[in-house]
Amino acid sequence: MAEAIEGHGGELALAAARAFGVNEMFTLSGGHVFPLYDAAHKIGFPIYDVRHEQTAVFAAEAVAKLQRRPGLAVLTAGPGVTNGISGLTSAFFNASPVLVLGGRAPQFRWGSGSLQEFDHVPLVAPITKYAGTVTDTDAIPGEVRAALTAALTAHRGPAFLDLPLEIVFSTGEAAAPGEPAVPVLEADPDEVSRAATLLASAERPVIIAGSDVWGGDAIAELRAAAEALQVPVFTNGMGRGALPPSHPLAFAKARRPALNEADVVCVIGTPLDFRLGFGEFGAAQVVHIVDAPSQRASHVETAVSPAGDLRRILTALAEHSGDRADHAEWIQGLRTAEDAGKARDAEAMAAETDLIKPARIYGELRKVLAPDAVTIGDGGDFVSYAGRYLEPAQPGTWLDPGPYGCLGTGMGYAMGARVTYPDRQICVLMGDGAAGFSLMDAESLVRQGLPVVMVVGNNGIWGLEKHPMQAMYGYDVAADLQPGLRYDDVVKALGGAGETVEKAAEIGPALERAFAAGVPYLVNVLTDPGDAYPRSSNLA
Repeated sequence: MAEAIEGHGGELALAAARAFGVNEMFTLSGGHVFPLYDAAHKIGFPIYDVRHEQTAVFAAEAVAKLQRRPGLAVLTAGPGVTNGISGLTSAFFNASPVLVLGGRAPQFRWGSGSLQEFDHVPLVAPITKYAGTVTDTDAIPGEVRAALTAALTAHRGPAFLDLPLEIVFSTGEAAAPGEPAVPVLEADPDEVSRAATLLASAERPVIIAGSDVWGGDAIAELRAAAEALQVPVFTNGMGRGALPPSHPLAFAKARRPALNEADVVCVIGTPLDFRLGFGEFGAAQVVHIVDAPSQRASHVETAVSPAGDLRRILTALAEHSGDRADHAEWIQGLRTAEDAGKARDAEAMAAETDLIKPARIYGELRKVLAPDAVTIGDGGDFVSYAGRYLEPAQPGTWLDPGPYGCLGTGMGYAMGARVTYPDRQICVLMGDGAAGFSLMDAESLVRQGLPVVMVVGNNGIWGLEKHPMQAMYGYDVAADLQPGLRYDDVVKALGGAGETVEKAAEIGPALERAFAAGVPYLVNVLTDPGDAYPRSSNLA
């Protein structure tokens, strides 16, 4: 007879989640989900609580991103779930295997007006891989297993389960959860061969690698393919750091000449969205390698688009035995452009101007960040500079909101990163606009002993809106914040520490104090409101 587990619904749910590697719970207290807390308390399972449900989901997503395994958020019924929807949507766009267990008003009196009675599933179904309401206590482990299997199956993404009050509080019995069985998709070998041939025979090929290369645990295979075919590599999202900055095929500053002159552009593990000019690369042939057929671009014509397990596809590229063009001259030309770009950046990062230029902040950060530091971007204009001036030394050390562009990820991502890496530097980069979304959760970090460093680029405006509105209309509205606001005093009042910096020469010493403090510490840097990150519109 197969081994069985029994207990109340919270115990059954937690046992099933633990079988998939879930090691912690992020939540905001609510009576509908008390059995899940009881189950965790009985076995010493870590619970991290927050001040807004979006932070719980973002924290679970950070764990899912960094550890490439499910993260768990537990949200109470009604507003608890709806407050977490932006986090769920970000996880959906980022292919993050997050499981949200939601409380639900009792099913037996549905329609009678119970507290926080609301049918969540139709709301979350479009932004999850799996969404359902569990109607029998004995079915909870099987439903959790099905939800997590869907979340981990490429293309990965979040899952949601509703647990009605009487279901989660009742006792039940079910078969013990077994080992996860996640299917692996095999790509069409002819498509893989065609992609390899195009890259190998191209005169000016380029690879762009994105987050799914990290999420699919294919970093080593990407390096092997790039080295075997001798193709320069650019990255975005969690693909950053896939090749260390010193690698002869790693490029960041020469992107424009590379994409303007390439004859084959191979995009791996990231969509052909606004971040990549919607996949319009001039006369270049486009190879789009994705982890599932659903991720193939439908708005542009591609030469070939293999879909399947990225490790296997990239291994096949590395093992390609056909003819290969010599890319040495192409690579050398890009290296010249790269070196020129780095020289321009170095000058900007050393700027002595007061008012402080955002680039100078990143110049000082580069001096104090350890190679394995986890850097988190939560903002628009200020974080755009981070993407330009910070070059992760290792893969899996960069977190940003991703293509959904949701502000407010910072404190949740910081919590998940600190839980993942107790001994690493964790640095959150926030615009002063983004700080307004989640800074109250600095209290959650303080109370639970989770030190992080927060750097706020404080220009007193919504930078991505004020400057474009001025250019378009000659005026701006709803684009100003309070100049010089003391965000460091907010964190101090919540039990942490911090300081305000007004001179460029003071940035470095302030950062050193922040990383040595051992508590949540905010460095509030007053920056030039007239300095805007150069960009063309990505709205269309």
